[in-house]
Formats: sequence, C-alpha cells, structure tokens
Amino acid sequence: MDSNLMILLAIGLTGLAVFLFLWGAYPAALIAEANAESEGKNVMGTARNILIRKAGMAQGKFLSASYREKMKWKFIAMGKPETRAEDFLVYQEIAAVFFTLFMLLLLNALKKPLYWSVFGGIFGFIYPFMWLREQIKKRQKKIVRALPYALDLLTLSVEAGLDFQAAIQTVVDKAKAGPLSEEFSLMLSEIRMGRTREESLRNMAKRIQVTAISSFVTNLIQADRMGTSLGKILRIQSTQMRIDRT
Repeated sequence: MDSNLMILLAIGLTGLAVFLFLWGAYPAALIAEANAESEGKNVMGTARNILIRKAGMAQGKFLSASYREKMKWKFIAMGKPETRAEDFLVYQEIAAVFFTLFMLLLLNALKKPLYWSVFGGIFGFIYPFMWLREQIKKRQKKIVRALPYALDLLTLSVEAGLDFQAAIQTVVDKAKAGPLSEEFSLMLSEIRMGRTREESLRNMAKRIQVTAISSFVTNLIQADRMGTSLGKILRIQSTQMRIDRT
C-alpha cells in the first residue's frame, strides 16, 4: 500500500477515534446545554466542557495516580484546580490531530513527503504542556509583582493593631484583584474552616510554587514558633523586598 495512503488512513482513524469519544458524550452535553440555557450561563462553554469531561473519563484508566497528582498541582499553580489530567489528555489528542492535519495540507501543497506530518502530531501532543507551563509562569509573575504592595499593606495593618487574619482580609479588600488576592482569600477560608495558620500558609506556598512566597511563609511560621513580633518580621521582609527592587 502507498505510504502516503497509509498515513492518511492512520490520521483518519485517529480523527474517527476522537469523534467517537466526543459523540459518546453528546447526550450529556445536550442536557448540560439545556440546563445552562435555563440558568443564563455560557451554553457553548458548558456543553464543550461536558464533552471534554466525558471523553476524558473514557481514557482516565490509562493515567497513573502519580501522573494525576503531578498534573493536579500544575493545574492548581495555573489557578485552574478544577481541571483534570483526563481532560488535559483530550486537549492533547485534539491538538495532535489538528497539527497533523495542518501539516498534511502544508506538505501536500509543497509537494513534500506526507510522512513528515507525524512530527506535526508529536508537536500537537506536546504543545498543551508548553502552553500550561507558560500559563503557570504568567500567574507566578503576577503574584511576584503584587507581593511588595501586599506586604507593605499587610505590615501597616499589623502595626496598626490588627491581628493576622484581619490584616490579610484588609489586603484582600484593598489590594488590586489578582491571583495573590485570590490565594490570600483561599488561605483565609482554610483558617476559618479550622486549619491552623501554619498549615494554611504552607498550603498557599505549595499551590503558588514561587520562591518569594515560600520565603515569606517560612519567615511567618518561624516568627510564630519563636514568639517573635509579627509586625517586626513583616517590616524586615517589606524593607528587604524594597531593597531587592532597587
């Protein structure tokens, strides 16, 4: 059989497999679409998410627990904890098919061997990981940029007599909306639900995965354990961060 024909057949079968996965989820998507429409939500977005979710469920058994755990923390660092490894795999497959088909069209137009389209599929499968890494970096940069102002405000609030929780709430209320405010808010929610301050701080550092935040958290925990004035520790950190920026 002609090699080009074999490649086209393989791509066609891959596309058919993705289609069948999505088609199997179609009834659930229709129900979600109707519910979303009645609630005034984004109909297309809801239906699409259901399609992806159902398609991912069919493939979840192929993913190890360690891989799921690794990806879970990447999605948390991106600020999208609701994303699942199975869903991400579906996006990888869709991207692989798309880039393969694109390469086929391009190679055919250039009169080049079609087997090079395999590299398009490989790139398409890898590309979502590249995108994910960039999204994490963007969010981390926003957090690092917002930290100096938030730390100054936190320091002033504590020195004005507010306790730690009230000072953090002041930062959430007055600082510019963004990922750092979201993380502070989530940390407060954990404390109010009964977790200790240390545990909530460590969870925040683990979610964000930024050195500056890890240092901030470590210093606060050490201050708690040693009985050092929180205002004094915050002032030292705030001053040091101001020096680092100059």
